[in-house]
Amino acid sequence: MRVLKFGGTSVADAKHFLYVADIIEQKKHQEQVAVVLSAPAKITNHLVNMVEYTLNGINIESNINDAERIFIELLNGIAHVQPGFNDVALRNIVQKEFFKLKQLLYGIALLQYCPDRVHATIICLGEKLAIAFMEELLIARGCNVTVVNPVEKLLAQGGYLESTVNIPESTWRIRRSSIPNDHIILMAGFTAGNEKSELVVLGRNGSDYSAAVLAACLRANYCEIWTDVDGVYTCDPRKVPEAQLLKSISYQEAMELSYFGAKVLHPRTISPIAQFKIPCLIKNTNNPNGLGTLISHIEVDEANPVKGITHLNNMAMINVSGPGMQGMLGMAARIFASISRAGISVVLITQSSSEYSISFCISQSDVLNACKVLEEEFHLELKNGLLEPIDVIKDLAIISVIGDGMRTQRGLSAKLFSALASAKINIIAIAQGSSERSISVVVEDHMTTTGIRVAHNMLFNINQIIEVFIIGIGGVGQALIDQIHRQQKWLKNQNIEICICGLANSRVSLTNANGINLDNWRTELIQGKEKFHLESLVNLVQKNHLLNPVIVDCTNSLSIAKQYADFLANGFHIVTSNKKANTASMTYYQKIRMIAKKSRKKFLYDTNVGAGLPVIENLQNLLNAGDELIQFSGILSGSLSFIFGKLDEGMSLSEATIAARIHGYTEPDPRDDLSGKDVARKLLILAREVGYELELQDIHIESILPEDLNVTEKKVEDFLLKQLPTIDHIFDTKIRNAHKEGKVLRYIGEIRNNGCCKVTIKSFDKTHPLFSVKDGENALAFYTRYYQPIPLVLRGYGAGHNVTAAGIFADILRTVTWKTRDY
Repeated sequence: MRVLKFGGTSVADAKHFLYVADIIEQKKHQEQVAVVLSAPAKITNHLVNMVEYTLNGINIESNINDAERIFIELLNGIAHVQPGFNDVALRNIVQKEFFKLKQLLYGIALLQYCPDRVHATIICLGEKLAIAFMEELLIARGCNVTVVNPVEKLLAQGGYLESTVNIPESTWRIRRSSIPNDHIILMAGFTAGNEKSELVVLGRNGSDYSAAVLAACLRANYCEIWTDVDGVYTCDPRKVPEAQLLKSISYQEAMELSYFGAKVLHPRTISPIAQFKIPCLIKNTNNPNGLGTLISHIEVDEANPVKGITHLNNMAMINVSGPGMQGMLGMAARIFASISRAGISVVLITQSSSEYSISFCISQSDVLNACKVLEEEFHLELKNGLLEPIDVIKDLAIISVIGDGMRTQRGLSAKLFSALASAKINIIAIAQGSSERSISVVVEDHMTTTGIRVAHNMLFNINQIIEVFIIGIGGVGQALIDQIHRQQKWLKNQNIEICICGLANSRVSLTNANGINLDNWRTELIQGKEKFHLESLVNLVQKNHLLNPVIVDCTNSLSIAKQYADFLANGFHIVTSNKKANTASMTYYQKIRMIAKKSRKKFLYDTNVGAGLPVIENLQNLLNAGDELIQFSGILSGSLSFIFGKLDEGMSLSEATIAARIHGYTEPDPRDDLSGKDVARKLLILAREVGYELELQDIHIESILPEDLNVTEKKVEDFLLKQLPTIDHIFDTKIRNAHKEGKVLRYIGEIRNNGCCKVTIKSFDKTHPLFSVKDGENALAFYTRYYQPIPLVLRGYGAGHNVTAAGIFADILRTVTWKTRDY
């Protein structure tokens, strides 16, 4: 025997209804089947609204017409396809049932009151008609059918709107029916009968519960719940697109998941099948060949001890505290007895070790009632100051991590708390179930989606995500986009998913939380109309709950650099080739680092010095290992390395500068290079990195440009073509004089052990390592306590779009913990 239950979306229209009949016929050839149906989608909502609207004097004509139309369209659709389908008889049944419905609603309108018995009769109409339709459809297909009337066969106890089935008695009643083995059994879900043979309904997820009860009564081999999803997921896939389908879970895991918010099954549904160890399979009507999720008593030993992450929203926490709590017997019993009498469900309980307070979570809709009953129960204690006023925290959510394997796995709590901390989510309370199958945390309601996403990402070892926002789409920015585009597939194999979610230049910005199409980004950016604003990026990140947003600054903009502190404070990592922030005032320099530390975000700027060379990273590694700088000297400018190399080859200063600009070696304005300010900024960054609290004006600069040269010309091209050539002869003379001595000129930066920093032109002969450094190369020599008398030397290209972009790319990848794939 196999029990099949089909939900409302599975019988929503004629196409789906016929598809369900196909599944039933296919299954009956394997073994006898019993089928439980829900009402077609939207019907129950319409019926509930009819009662509520009638009581509130709201016109319900549209609800009645819409509900009736759903059934008529269902009939028409089936009759059009299925020969022999007795739609005429069914139309009469629909008309009669809706006539009764209108009479009941008319009585409710007159009385302005709806008895629970009448309410139950109205809201189960959809299931009743669905079974009538399926019976006629299967008969038309030549099947033998027995309809089980749940009001007669399922004995329930409780109220008219929330009853529980007596399984032993119901089992006896059904078995007494002696249903032939070749018959398909049909039963309406959601309904049962009380001792007076009156119709009652089974409350939330009543049809699922009906299926579980029928499976228990028939001692079925399997219970299948057919719905519109493929099974149980590790998380709500609507909130976490990376959620994974679970192949199997235990009854206990299923109960924990459903108790803490999973919508697939209600805890009450699991109880009957768990009692008789009946496996339950969750299947998708739209994907019948999918594996689904098996719920059974067998614990499957899987790699991940965590099976799922669930959440409950719109919760409130009530805290009962005061000196009267300590050592006083029965306080907890009184608290929860009063809450129970008020019919309020407590979801989570936590108590301080000092016994000074007890906190518990309930639905926010029950807060007023809960406070009322607690104040009545503890009137004297509150009056005499033995208890403090009842404290309520609203707008909360509970995030729960669940799995059988958690009982033996260490460190899961630490992982969960670390993930939430990384997203700056404040944990208000913590509770662990006595079964050790779950850990629950209480957080602010608006942080729920972010919380479950970061927790899921941490616990399920899926791809680490980097969401990149690139500001500045010049040569370096374009090279970076191309590099990311080429490497996306390779990085995916390394468990890193990188996508560009934003592009911005000085005129316009382009954003897409799901990632911009990099095959067509230039056209999309040109067509964009939105300007770059920090607020818009913050809203995008918060609205879409992005996990690892990274601002990448490829500009030379001071105004952008001034926003770094705000970027960090709003949850962005920063990767930058822009030196303006690190060479601003020492106050701002320290402020950025303080906020980065406080917000637990990374501020990475390896390309500030040496472009693609790992200068900053290596220097930081030395300092972290206890080394200290004694002296530094080096060629820090790829553009000036190129220019001075071309001077050696006979080019004039102006020709060499123009060539360097064409190759992309210089700053946007080459005067930053020729003035020595760019080298000075890099030298200041290195000096600050090793601990010298210096300002830019503390760096002694020997400019390439003479002081009497007028460099006020606003246009860069006019400076290069008109002003710069006027000093070509000066450098021609310097170069000739150096060559006569067998030397070359190089533009270098120096740091002495007293903190004195200098940018200057020096001549070197063939015996010096800097003699051969040219063509855009950088060469940096660090004399440290560990590296002397031979220094640590870093040498390589220190300029160029691709080299700089590669350095930025490396910093972007440092915003996540690198995990290579297993081979």
